[in-house]
Amino acid sequence: MFKQFTSQTLILTFALGGFLALGACGQSPEPSAETAQPAVADQAATTTELTDEQVNDIVRRSYRFVAMYNVNNKLAFDSENPMATGGLNVFFANTNLADHNLKAIARPNNDTLYVSALVDLSHEPVIIDSPAFDSKYVSLMITGYDHYVNIPMSTRQGDFSEPSTLLLYSARTPGYAGEAVEGIDKIAEMTGDFVSVVYRVMPHANDQDRLQRNLDAMQSIKAVPLSEFLPGTVTPQEGDIAFPDFGRSDFDVFGNNYLEVMQFIFNHTTFDPDDEVDQGVLAALEPLGVVPGREFDPENVEKIDGARFRATAESVLQQEVAKATDPEFFARVITQMFQLKGNMTDEVLLFQSIIGPIGQPASEAVYPSIATSDGVPMNAMNDYIVRMTADQMPPATAFWSLTLYDLANGFFMPNDHKKYSVGENAGMQLDDEGGITIYVAENQPEGVPLDNWLPLVRGDYAIDLIMRLYAPDLEQFANWTPPKAEIVK
Repeated sequence: MFKQFTSQTLILTFALGGFLALGACGQSPEPSAETAQPAVADQAATTTELTDEQVNDIVRRSYRFVAMYNVNNKLAFDSENPMATGGLNVFFANTNLADHNLKAIARPNNDTLYVSALVDLSHEPVIIDSPAFDSKYVSLMITGYDHYVNIPMSTRQGDFSEPSTLLLYSARTPGYAGEAVEGIDKIAEMTGDFVSVVYRVMPHANDQDRLQRNLDAMQSIKAVPLSEFLPGTVTPQEGDIAFPDFGRSDFDVFGNNYLEVMQFIFNHTTFDPDDEVDQGVLAALEPLGVVPGREFDPENVEKIDGARFRATAESVLQQEVAKATDPEFFARVITQMFQLKGNMTDEVLLFQSIIGPIGQPASEAVYPSIATSDGVPMNAMNDYIVRMTADQMPPATAFWSLTLYDLANGFFMPNDHKKYSVGENAGMQLDDEGGITIYVAENQPEGVPLDNWLPLVRGDYAIDLIMRLYAPDLEQFANWTPPKAEIVK
């Protein structure tokens, strides 16, 4: 199995999953006249009688923003989370894979190590200074509150063989409009002012020298404001940002301070007047008094029933989680998730935000769910076998894994072996013909190597298996059928 590293920093791991998020109490800052989007005239708040259908529509359209507000802000600020970076523009590098004690995120992976930061583009542009890596898989993913996913660099695209610099800005970043800057290799405009910047690194733990080179590279990544990178280029905007409170769960935001959070997000997000998804969420929130460019004032928004919004969000989550075990639905959306703006529908944005925020697009990774051979959802009362012949192996050009979770929470199964997945990093043993047989069982079956056993905690609850294919061959993937889990009689 994958070795546990000697930690010089604390663990921080997520893939199909999000972060804990925090913020400080306060109102969103008023955008400058130069950068603010037009605001509608203030109106006195009144109690709005919303139908169940209207509340459901509002929650479904905005869930992704609430989820990513929690995910991204906790990355920087959560005082109760030892994995938080401790502030804006600060990178945190982990040196351990996740274990069953990680409860901060749903469906974490056990494949790659991470370097992460919440980057502030509201004051000035920021340069991401990247080293070279000695790894066959590295990707750089950037995601704002709107949950569109940008992969500006990856080994699949030929990056990371040499050091590089990437400048990030948004439409509201003061004093900069995308012009070339001396010493900058790439420039990318973001859709939000606060974006999570996440490196995924395959560490090659079985080669200690190579592992150490990658760990050293991970810890050398820096976020450098443009005024420091090239003094005299821009003048940073003054003032601190006051973030509304985050929630321990998405439901907390819906129940406690939903309109305040949405106003903050709207003020720091770029909306396309020609984008149907963008205009849909703006139209849904406008009757409640939340529009881009307005400072939040509880007296100038509608009075909503937080308990009702919370209950609706809980119901929506259950509906979306159920879709994860629907093979037809999952096959339809699996290559549509985690894309740039314009390439995803509200349906896909909602599903990816609930089933596990901050995943990668299909060009970098795909996440097929494993169904059962009899069509009955997996349950921890049973043991299962997953078989693949050499011809049935996943079409991954980098590597693949298979991970076991409890379905409701998306957490690893506790076990003394700290064995949560099968794959190149967590350990696997192929048979003489190049295939593999994987066992999901309460006890290690006789004659089965530890590498090919996924320990199961017995109980009457739903479980699921998710496969990850890194740098997949999408042509082969289109004609590939994931293996089935067979119940052990």
